[in-house]
Amino acid sequence: MVTFLPSRPGSLADVPSFTRAIGGAESNVACALAAAGHRAAWVSRVGADGFGDHLVAAVAAYGVDTSAVRRDPDRPTGVYFRTATDRADDAHEVVYYRAGSAASAMSPGTVPPGDLGPARVLHLTGITAALSAGCLALLRDLTARRPGRPLVSFDVNHRAGLWRGADPGVLLDLARGADLVLVGEDEAEAAWGLRGPAALREALPEPAVLVVKDGGRGATAFARGPEPSPRTPPADTPAVPATACPAPAADRGRPASAPAATGPGRPASAPAADRGRPASAPTDRGRPASSPATPRPPAPATTPGPPAPPASDAVVFVPAPRVEVVAPVGAGDAFAAGFLSATLRGLDLTRRLRHGHLMAAAALTVPGDLGTPPARARADRLAALDDAAWGRLHLGPGWTRTGEDQEVRTP
Repeated sequence: MVTFLPSRPGSLADVPSFTRAIGGAESNVACALAAAGHRAAWVSRVGADGFGDHLVAAVAAYGVDTSAVRRDPDRPTGVYFRTATDRADDAHEVVYYRAGSAASAMSPGTVPPGDLGPARVLHLTGITAALSAGCLALLRDLTARRPGRPLVSFDVNHRAGLWRGADPGVLLDLARGADLVLVGEDEAEAAWGLRGPAALREALPEPAVLVVKDGGRGATAFARGPEPSPRTPPADTPAVPATACPAPAADRGRPASAPAATGPGRPASAPAADRGRPASAPTDRGRPASSPATPRPPAPATTPGPPAPPASDAVVFVPAPRVEVVAPVGAGDAFAAGFLSATLRGLDLTRRLRHGHLMAAAALTVPGDLGTPPARARADRLAALDDAAWGRLHLGPGWTRTGEDQEVRTP
C-alpha cells in the first residue's frame, strides 16, 4: 500500500499534511533484504493507477524484482494513513482504505506458478490472510506441505482490526504449515490466548524454527535439527522470487546448510524454566524492539507454567539492544528481514536473532517503515560481540551510516 506519514504528532483530525511513502509487511521485508544484498522479488497486485506506478517504482528502487507484480484494471491500489504514535499507545490511529483493493483480490488463480520461480525462501504474513477469502485460500495453498517447495517463512503479524467478526485462530493453522514462524508474545496472547515462549512452542511443534519476540526485551528462538535449508536455485536464474500477498524474499548467498547452533547466547542445555519467560511474567504487549533490553532472569525450577519445549530443540534467548526511537513502526518486518538474511547465510541461532535486532534498530531510528541496514561486515562484527559488549549497545539515529564505533557505549 501507499502509506501517508503524518507531518507532525497529533490525531488524524489535527495533522494538517502527510508525506507519501510505501508500506506493506511483505514488501517491507523484500526491500530490506534487497538493501542487505540479497536477491528478492515481490509478488503482488496493484491498481492501474498512479499510486500503483509509485509503489512498483519505489519497491524496484530498492533492488527488488517487481516483474511478477500484476496490474488490476478494475481495482485501486490500497492506501493508509497513520499517526506518529506507537501502535500500543491508546492515541494511535490508523485508517486503511484497501477494501476492494487490487491486492485484496488475490487468490490462487491470480498467481501463476511461474511467478513463484525457484525461490529459496517464500515469505508470507498473516495480514494477507485477513484481507479476503481469496487471499486466505492463497495462503492455505502456499503453506501446504508438498515436496520441492521452498523454505516457507510465516510472520503471524496479527492485526486485531483486520479480524473483527473473524477467527484469528486460522493464523495458527497457517503457521503450522510453515518451516519458520515469527510471532510476537503480545499478538499470540491476543489472537490465541497463549502466553510465553514455551506455550507457543507446545502449540506450534511443526515448524523447524519458531521465533518468539518480546518487544524491547528480546527474542527467543527454538530450532529443531536438522533444519530445512533454503535451496539453491539454478545459476542462470535471473531473479529468485518468492511470494506473498503482496511480497517475499530469497537470496544469492550460500545455502543455509549449517545446523542450528546456540552461539554465545543462552545454550540449549539450559533448564526448561530458563528457556524463556515463564507464563506469569508481564508481556509488554505491543512494545517495539526499542525499550531498554533486560535479559530475562532464570525462573525457579518450581515456577508453574506451560510444559517445556521438545528436548531436541536448540533454544536461545537474545536481548534487544537499547534504541533511541525515532518512529516506533517497521521493527517487526525489519526483524524478519534480518533473521531471514542470517538464515540464508547459514549463521547460528544467536547471530540470526542479533541480525534481526540490528535490522529492527535500523527501522526504528528513521521516520518511516524502512531503514538503511548497516553494511554486512559491520552487522557481522556487531552480531559477533561478546555478551557483555552486546549488552552495552546503544543505537541512535544515523548509527547505520557512521563509520565509527560510537554505537557501543559503556554506561
